[in-house]
Amino acid sequence: MALRLVSDFDLRKDVLPWLRAQRVASAAAGARGGGPGVLENNYESLRILNVERNGNVIYTYKDNKGNVFFGLYDCQTRQNEHLYTFEKDLHVVSCSVNSDRTLLAASLVHSTKEGRKNELQPGSKCLTLLVEIHPVNNVKVLKAVDSYIWVQFLYPHVESHPLPENHLLLVSEEKYIEKFHIQVIQEDGSRVVIKDSGHLPRERVAEDFVWAQWDMSEQRLYYIDLKKSRSILKCLQFSADEKFNLMFEAPLDITLSDSGFKLVNFGCDDLQDQENLSKHLTLCVFTNHTGSLCVCYSPKFDSWEKFTYSVFYFHKGHGKTFTAALGSVDSHVTKGLTFLNLDYYLAVYLPGHFFHLLNIQHPDLICHSLFLTGNSEVVDMLPHSPLQSLSGSLVLDWCSGKLYRALLNQSYLLQFLWNARLDCEKMAVLHCVLSCGGDRRFLEAKIIQWISENISACHSFDLIQEFIIASSYWSICPETSNMDKLLPYSSVLTWNTEIPGITLVTEEIALPFMKVHSFKGYWEKLNSNLEYVKYSKPHLHYNNSMVRREWHSLISEEKTGRRRSMVYVKNILDNATKVISNLEARNLEPRLTPLFQEEDNHQRLLMGLMVSELKDHLLRHLQGVEKKKIEQMVLDYVSKLLDLVCQIMETGWRKHSLHPCVPHFSGRASAAEFKVFHIMTRILEATKSLFLPLPPGFHTLHTILGVHCLPLHNLLHYIDSGVLLLTETAVTRLMKDLDNTEKNEKLKFSIIVRLPRSEGSGTAFPPTAISTTAGKHSQVEGRMRNLIGQKICRLWDHPMSSNIISRNHVKRLLQNYKKKPPSSVIHKSSFSVEFLPLNYFVEILTDIECSNQALYAFEGHDNVDAKFVEEAALKHTMMLLGL
Repeated sequence: MALRLVSDFDLRKDVLPWLRAQRVASAAAGARGGGPGVLENNYESLRILNVERNGNVIYTYKDNKGNVFFGLYDCQTRQNEHLYTFEKDLHVVSCSVNSDRTLLAASLVHSTKEGRKNELQPGSKCLTLLVEIHPVNNVKVLKAVDSYIWVQFLYPHVESHPLPENHLLLVSEEKYIEKFHIQVIQEDGSRVVIKDSGHLPRERVAEDFVWAQWDMSEQRLYYIDLKKSRSILKCLQFSADEKFNLMFEAPLDITLSDSGFKLVNFGCDDLQDQENLSKHLTLCVFTNHTGSLCVCYSPKFDSWEKFTYSVFYFHKGHGKTFTAALGSVDSHVTKGLTFLNLDYYLAVYLPGHFFHLLNIQHPDLICHSLFLTGNSEVVDMLPHSPLQSLSGSLVLDWCSGKLYRALLNQSYLLQFLWNARLDCEKMAVLHCVLSCGGDRRFLEAKIIQWISENISACHSFDLIQEFIIASSYWSICPETSNMDKLLPYSSVLTWNTEIPGITLVTEEIALPFMKVHSFKGYWEKLNSNLEYVKYSKPHLHYNNSMVRREWHSLISEEKTGRRRSMVYVKNILDNATKVISNLEARNLEPRLTPLFQEEDNHQRLLMGLMVSELKDHLLRHLQGVEKKKIEQMVLDYVSKLLDLVCQIMETGWRKHSLHPCVPHFSGRASAAEFKVFHIMTRILEATKSLFLPLPPGFHTLHTILGVHCLPLHNLLHYIDSGVLLLTETAVTRLMKDLDNTEKNEKLKFSIIVRLPRSEGSGTAFPPTAISTTAGKHSQVEGRMRNLIGQKICRLWDHPMSSNIISRNHVKRLLQNYKKKPPSSVIHKSSFSVEFLPLNYFVEILTDIECSNQALYAFEGHDNVDAKFVEEAALKHTMMLLGL
């Protein structure tokens, strides 16, 4: 199921066998009467009373005579310990043990034969007792009143040595909370007794409240009091020295009755009629290590058709009220609503009806939260018994006496991803899976496998784009505070599609008013979140808009030859080198895909610019983090973006069994190559709109596959629309590998006319305007005068190349030519024709070559001379004349 409940404790397995063993031991020793083992026929009385901060479980049971036994299960040693026995037929309301296990506090009432056993009868008393149990000794009555009392020892955050003073909270049904200060001393060696037990100091902690919740792990007390019919949430933090501070006050837009009274997590609450949980309001507070503060609220249930609940995201400054449709009016609600804390998520579910997994880190868009109705298998597999969410991920199933740790079931969610029908479900589950952590490489491989099978299955968002952004986010953000505000979480910024079965209303809420001015730990993070809500609008999430502008500027300067400082460009390219080195250091396995085999300066510029801009962005907004750590985080983040692209391609390459070398142009493309080409096209679409860098060599490989897989008209359309880029490596390979058949020549001409024109090359023809021979030749010559074109000329054995080479040679020779008196000796060309202008021109070229041979030799083409020019000119003229 979507939730994985890992058992920490089970009364039947961890306690009952020990009790039976105690009975056998007592019988063997000849013991008579009550003992812990006389439970065989009264096991239903065994129940959990409390779970302390250190995880120890306090439980109680009765023997056949009604005597009440208290036991403790140590979660570290997994051993049981008998604490104390009351030899009276009493019902336990509440119980707590101090951290040293020397004192036990218990609140008890008389059991009755008729009616409910936990009702207070007129004139009866609720006794609150403090017992010395190391060893068992004195019993002190703290309270004897007609209202219920709940007890809870405070636990210090450091438990290295016994404390001379203990602190006990007493919560009264009369709506006040007191704190008792209890000093203990040792007598006769190890005997621990209460010092001055007749005069225990106490102080009022809170009063006139209508609701309170105890956070055992963080030692916090949340409570609500009503001021002028307005609900005010307050929080007390108890520190290591057992002092306490009022941390904040926050107004709550909920309706509470002044006559009501509700406690959460003060032991196991069996005073309510559990069969009517659905008729009572539910209210609880959840926090996590990122500084989140959520208040979950569900009013009294009053309709069989819909269920309403609210979540106040104080750390985000807004609240959401959800209304879930229950479907059939015949499906009565017999169970209460359950809220569970799952770290980055909050689970809300109504057994048999719906399951809502709320994203508390990024709650703005409903598509980042998962909602499933009663028709879903996930909902049917959830526990149907009421669960009590304790501190952190601890969950208590009081009906069965089991204590769990509630976690998201990553393997089940991965399976659910394959079966999800709605785009909103795919989006939500993708983020849920990534938030679970674990073996990230394995997890990413599983998601990529799913994406490759469902690459066109989503219509509301781009699967590849969302995966790259989300996975990069989760690879960095958990390590550093406030990164969730600075890095993009999702590629989707708005969501207007309705989600079946649920509606919501979002409202801004008043922020908590912090009552202290010095913060540490959780409070520092919460305060940072609140400050961000107050002062950081619009959002500070990084985007590549600045990188886009700067990159286009650099490319434009490169084309015009007016590039700025070489030091600046070198620093940008050095950033890219660091990214690639960082990526290669983290991935030691050999790659199947032929990437990173060329310089690809344009992608390196994009990479380096992103490193520079992201580093500046984090340095501006990420306070208290060393510059070196930020620089490494930036390298890791950009490396991760590239690595995810490589992983997607590796998966496709491996799945379709392609050769690790670059594909050849010869032969027909296979179905596998076409599928990989399609995947690469989708990767390009995903990264293009976000302006993300691609691995060097990506565009070359993509273009080569395009030439191999696509018909000519499709290929040219892809090039003209910017999907395929004509890189130097791709074009030169094309010219070298393909022969000059009519079909290949047509392809080559079509590619050449799409190369960028050199500066000052004359009129620019559109690629389609090549119907006339003159037009075609003008197009080709204009494109082949640039740097790539000149290299192509040297590789392509074609009259057009000879013509271009000749023109370039003549241009170089005549650049600094000064006319001289005609020579008396005329050198007759071996290929002489009776065309005097050409003869005279060739003689001039020959003369210049002879006098400046070293200076004007054409680089890389020593065989280019006046004779070569003459032959090329004649062939070109004959071609133009159609001879």
